[in-house]
This record gives sequence, structure tokens and C-alpha cells, in this order.
Amino acid sequence: MDADQEQDVLLEESIFIDSNDEKKGRIVILTINRPDKLNALNKSVTSAIKKASKRVMEDETIRVVIFAGAVPNPPLEGKRSKPNSFVAGADITDFKGKKSEEIFEIFSDNCWEAVWKIEKPTIAMIDGFALGGGCELAMSCDIRIATNRSVFGQPEINLGLIPGGGGTQRLTHLVGYGKSLELILSGKFIDAEQAYSFGLVNHVCAPDELRNMTLELATTIGSKSSHTLKIAKKAVRMALNSPIDEGIKKELRVFSDLFDSEDKEIGVTAFLEKKNPEWKGR
Repeated sequence: MDADQEQDVLLEESIFIDSNDEKKGRIVILTINRPDKLNALNKSVTSAIKKASKRVMEDETIRVVIFAGAVPNPPLEGKRSKPNSFVAGADITDFKGKKSEEIFEIFSDNCWEAVWKIEKPTIAMIDGFALGGGCELAMSCDIRIATNRSVFGQPEINLGLIPGGGGTQRLTHLVGYGKSLELILSGKFIDAEQAYSFGLVNHVCAPDELRNMTLELATTIGSKSSHTLKIAKKAVRMALNSPIDEGIKKELRVFSDLFDSEDKEIGVTAFLEKKNPEWKGR
């Protein structure tokens, strides 16, 4: 597949944090673009996501990354419109005939880990189905905002499988052992309000509010020091892998190290002088 074709399955939109000052950086929206397939993940999409994840890491002008699913295309005459979907899962046709070693190699270098390893803040902007690999993609992001018509689930059990893109681990961290097992063992779907009550999503809103709510939060986050955002994300991630006493010690170390940063002095001085800080990102 050539670069133009890959770009077609993952659209990119840039929005400046401050339209009057482009130096303050930008928000990037990456939209999975297979609406006729409910934005299901196939090899082309996962490859594009991996490449985009590397690209946004290397671009210092990007402050926040948003992942979204394309809206349905207008239906043909006499046909029903496709439902809205963030990502309705993996393209199951890609599983047919595959054996363990082939799948192990494919999933060892996957798009979910690529998104998870982005050091910048990431937000999943969810409208519609977030199932299987789509739910895992949402959970690979730091924050999830969903419309009230969104649906979540890990239905792999119905295929004789379990989640393979980090779902058993990230879902358990987000919603707890019991609820995670209930969803994975039953394969049942839950609506956005249930997902919110479980702790799977951060916010629920009406469909026409989704973009504005997501961009408002992304703008607020993106207006902070890019250096401090990276350190804050790293510190919170430590809580997933460290006992609390060890995590608190690590937090003190990275907190203290920030006192040697240029942005710490800028932020403290701006606060005392009642001014807006002009971050340097270091």
C-alpha cells in the first residue's frame, strides 16, 4: 500500500492551541476512516496508526493527540445509514486461517502499544461503537470522552478468543477485577452511562457536543508546559507498575527534578506576577 492510500484510512486534522500564536502548538485529530466497515481495524489502519504515533511523538509542535472514528457516509437510495462508530473492532476477515505464531508476531508490534507509548496527552473522542480492538484503542488513550449513543464491549469471547490488544490489562486497571471479568467473560455490551459509572470513560455528552467538549479539554491541556505534561503523564503511569510506597518515592524524584527546569521558573514567576506563562518546553 502506498503512502496516499495509507493516508486515506487515517485522516489528520490540525487545530492551533491559540489561533493568534502558532508557536503555542497544536492539537492533532487522527480519524480512522473506514466508515462503511464501521471503522474496523485492518492491516492498513493499524499500520497507519503506528506510523502516525511515531510521527506525533517526533513533532514538537504537537501538544495533544485526539483519536476519532469517521462519521457514516450518506446511505444509498433505499438503504439504511450505517450506525456511528468509533472503531467497531478488528476486521475479523483478517483472522481467518491464522495460526498462533503468525498472530503472535503481528500483535507483538501493534497499534495499541504504539498509541499507549505516545508520551504526549491522548484523548479518544468516541461516538458510537467502541468494541473489541476499538475499545482497546480507546483504553490505550489517556482520556475517553463519549457520546450518549456510544456502546462499549470486549466481545472476543464470542469468537473463542480473548482481548489481545491489552484489553485484559487496561480494562482491569480502569474498572477493576470484577467488572473487567464480567465484560470479558460475558462478551456483553454496555452503554455510555454504564461505561461512565464503571470508570471506563471520563465524560459523556450529546453527539453535537462531543467535538467542542473534546477540543475544549485538549486546548486546556495543550496550553500547559509540554515538558511538564510529559513528566506528569510519566508520573501517573508509574502508579500502574509500582507499589504505592515505591511510586511516592519516584514521584518525589521527578517532582524535585522539575525545579531545575526552565518552565518551572517561568510558571512560578508568571503566577506571582499575575501573568500568563510563556512556556519554553524545557
